[in-house]
Amino acid sequence: MITQNTIQQILGRLDIIGVIGEFVKLKKRGSNYIGLCPFHNEKTPSFTVSPSKELYKCFGCGKSGNTISFIMEHEKYSYVDALKWLANKYGIEIEETFQSDEQRQQVQIADSLYIINSFAQQFFTHALLETEEGQDIGLSYLKERGFREDIIKKFQLGYSPEQRDAFTNEAIAKQYNTELLVKAGLVANRNDQLMDNYRGRVIFPIHNHSGKVLGFGARILKSNDKAPKYINTPENEIYIKSKILYGSYFARQAIDKADECLLVEGYTDVVSLHQAGIENVVASGGTSLTPDQLRLVRKYTNNLTIIYDGDSAGVKAALRGLDLALEEGLNVKLVLIPDKEDPDSYVNKVGVSAFRDFIQKNKKDFILFQLEVALDDAGTDFVKKSEVVNRMAETISKINKAEDFTKQQDYIKQCSEVLKIDESGLHALVNKFIRDRISTQERRMPFEEAKQLEENARQAEETNYDDATFNLLFKDELQEREVARILLEFGILKWDDTKLIAEHIFEEMVDDSLIDNADVVRLIHSFKEILQNNPGALNKNYFIYHPDTKLSALAVSLLNFPYEESDHWRREFSQASGYQKLLFEKDYEDFIKTVAPDNKEELMNYLNMD
Repeated sequence: MITQNTIQQILGRLDIIGVIGEFVKLKKRGSNYIGLCPFHNEKTPSFTVSPSKELYKCFGCGKSGNTISFIMEHEKYSYVDALKWLANKYGIEIEETFQSDEQRQQVQIADSLYIINSFAQQFFTHALLETEEGQDIGLSYLKERGFREDIIKKFQLGYSPEQRDAFTNEAIAKQYNTELLVKAGLVANRNDQLMDNYRGRVIFPIHNHSGKVLGFGARILKSNDKAPKYINTPENEIYIKSKILYGSYFARQAIDKADECLLVEGYTDVVSLHQAGIENVVASGGTSLTPDQLRLVRKYTNNLTIIYDGDSAGVKAALRGLDLALEEGLNVKLVLIPDKEDPDSYVNKVGVSAFRDFIQKNKKDFILFQLEVALDDAGTDFVKKSEVVNRMAETISKINKAEDFTKQQDYIKQCSEVLKIDESGLHALVNKFIRDRISTQERRMPFEEAKQLEENARQAEETNYDDATFNLLFKDELQEREVARILLEFGILKWDDTKLIAEHIFEEMVDDSLIDNADVVRLIHSFKEILQNNPGALNKNYFIYHPDTKLSALAVSLLNFPYEESDHWRREFSQASGYQKLLFEKDYEDFIKTVAPDNKEELMNYLNMD
C-alpha cells in the first residue's frame, strides 16, 4: 500500500489543468477551462474544468470527477495505478507500507519479470528493425501481411534470431538472472543447456493496461508440422492468460469513446484492424473467453461485439463464452466473417470502409443467433427441439437482471415467438433454472446466508419496479444529501465563537441511523471522525480526493458545478422560499451571511433538527 505521506505529497502537487491538459486541449473561459470531452465524440466543447474547485464535468455525457478520477477514467487505471502515474509525473518517490517477506519476494519477482520483459522487447524490436536477418525474414513477413512500419513500431513487434542462443547470451551478458529468464519463458533449459525459446519467430509483446510488457506471443515463420504455430509465455507472477486481452492497452480509450468493444481471436487481427483505423478491438488470444477477460471488457463498456471466422469452429468458439458474458451483464452481438477469411485478411481484401459496413450490417443478437443455430441443428427432430427449449431457457436465466431487468423479459418474448411455444411456459422454465441455481448456491453456504438469499429473492419477485423508481426520488433523500453538502461546503466555517458549523450539526443530529443512503452515512461518519481526530486535515478537497472511490464520487456530485437539479427536485422545491430558496439557488454566501451566526433556529429548522 502507498503510504499516506506519499499520497499527501501527490495531492499537494496536483494541478488539474496541467494533468487534464495533457489529454485535452483546454481553452480558458472566465474562471474555468473548456475543451472537447475525451469520453465521448462531440464537435462543440461541453467539457468544463474548474481549477478553483479542482473538478471537471462534461455537460454532454455527464462524466465528472477530480484529477485522480480523471486519470482512472481516461487511462482505465486503478486508484493505486493513478497515484503512481501522478507520482511519476511530479517526480515523487513512492513509499509503501510494511510487507511480509513473502509479499516482498513476490513483488520483487514481479518487478524483475517486468524489467526482463522490457529488455526482451527492446532486443526483439532491435533485431527486427536493425539487423539484416530481422529485416530479411521478420520485417519482410510483416510487410507482406500488409503491416506498415509505424504500426509495427506502435505495437513493438519484434523478431527472435535463428541463432540458438542469441538472446540468452545477450541477457546473461547484461547479468539477468537465468532462473527468471526461464520463468519468463524467454529461455529454455534443455539438458542443462540454456537456449532461446522463440528463435526464428516474429514476436508480439503483450501489454498490461499501463503499457508494461506482461509476456509474448511468438509466431512461427517456416512450415513445420511438428512445431506449434504460436508459443506463448508460460503463466507466472505477472502473466496470467485468463486475465489478459491482447491489445487492451492500445484499445481502451477507443472502446470508451465508441462504447463498444470488438473481440477477435488473433494478434494479427488486432494489429490489422488498428492499422485500418478500427481501434476499439482486442483479442482473446485464441482461447475461450473467461470471466476475468469479460470483467476487463466491462471496465470499458457493456457492449461486446464478437467477430469470429464464419466456419463451424469459429461459431462454436463464439458460443462458448455466451453464458459467461450474460452473467457479467454484457450486451453481446456476433459478426461472422465470410468462410475462409479472418478479420485480418478480410479487411485487407475489401478495405476499411466496406469492412465497417459489413460489421454494422451483419451484427446478430447473440442469444437469437444461438437459437437459430440450435434450431438448424435440431431440424425436425422433436426430442432435439425440446432440448433447444431447455438450452435457451437456461441461457436466458443467466442474464444479469440487476444490470437490466427488462432484457430477460424481452428475450423470453422473442424466443417464445420463434420457438412457437407459450410465453408463460418459457417464463416458468426460465424461473425454474434460476431457482435451481439459487438452490445449488444455498447448499454451499451457511443456513443464515441461505435464508437471507431466499428472502432477497422473494422481495425481488414482489418488488414493483415503478414504485422502486419513485422511491428513489423521495425528498428525504434530497434532504440527507443537503446535510452532507452543507458539511462539505460550510462545515469548517465558524458557527459562533465556540464551535464550527459541522460541530453544531453533529450536536443537533440525534440519530443518523434514520438516513437511508449508506454512502451519505459513511461520509458523515468519516467527516465526524476526522473532525474529532485531525481537524486540520479537513478542507473541501479532503473528500474530493478520498481514497474510497464511492465517497470521492459522492463528494464530487455534491460539490460539482453547476449543480444540476432533477425534475423531481425542481417540482418539489419550485415553491421554496427563505433559506431553502437560498440553498436551492446555490446562493451560499448570502446563506451564510443570513443564517450564521444570528439565525441558528432557522438553520436547525431547515435541517429538520427539531
